[in-house]
Amino acid sequence: MNAIPPICKYLTMMKATWRYFSLLAVSLLPATATYADALKPAQYGDFDSYVLALSWQTGFCQSMEDKNRKAPDECRLQKDEANKADFLTVHGLWPGLPKSIASRGVDNRRWMRYGCATRPVPNMPEVKASRKCNAAETGLSLEMANKLNNVMPGSGGKSCLERYEYAKHGVCFGFDPDAYFGTMVRLNGEVKQSELGKFLADNYGKTVSRAAFDSAVAKSFGNGSEKAFKLTCNGNPAYLTEMQITIKAEAINAPLKDGSLLSQPHPGNCGQQFVIDKAGQ
Repeated sequence: MNAIPPICKYLTMMKATWRYFSLLAVSLLPATATYADALKPAQYGDFDSYVLALSWQTGFCQSMEDKNRKAPDECRLQKDEANKADFLTVHGLWPGLPKSIASRGVDNRRWMRYGCATRPVPNMPEVKASRKCNAAETGLSLEMANKLNNVMPGSGGKSCLERYEYAKHGVCFGFDPDAYFGTMVRLNGEVKQSELGKFLADNYGKTVSRAAFDSAVAKSFGNGSEKAFKLTCNGNPAYLTEMQITIKAEAINAPLKDGSLLSQPHPGNCGQQFVIDKAGQ
């Protein structure tokens, strides 16, 4: 039997060594780490920012009841969460108005209303909010669909929120579906695991001040980052239903921090005090 050349033994040993350190590196990452491919638009990429929309799920469900709207399954079947920060769920990720589309006479209000269906471009089929399941399947992998279902209660089932969001805000950019929704999953996780997530959990069911909320944001992402947050409230007394965070387009694949955020033109309608609504409140 021929002896194995020394160089082959060396390469085999090096492969085993690199494999060991690669597995070790993965094992040392937090159990909550979420992987997502880089999000890159294939077209219409000349925009400056994204808006990450996160719902406070209990507040969203309460607002549906207050507006006498039919509660979706995710609200009717809503259960309490051990970690109250998990009530912070994904609504969507909305690219800003591309310059190439604005040059065709499209303003931001029209863009946010129609998204990929905006005329004259991209002029794709419009999907109605009341008929989300009429939108095409997204093409998500099963693995990513399972991850998304954990943080977007309206995905799949009879609600089809992910179809609506991709048809309106994703398909015309040619986003890879796994990268698009994986980015939402990752960013939602970052917010929930931050000081802001702790603040929401610690104040579950309580009235908080906007100043205290902003302080938690600043502790999480840096001084000035609170200006990137627009809050939406409903009811009297007001309760939180959604937060929208503006992120620089070039920073979408990086961790959230002050330098990656952009100031909102308006802080929202929550006022000086609002309630972090709890399930069944």
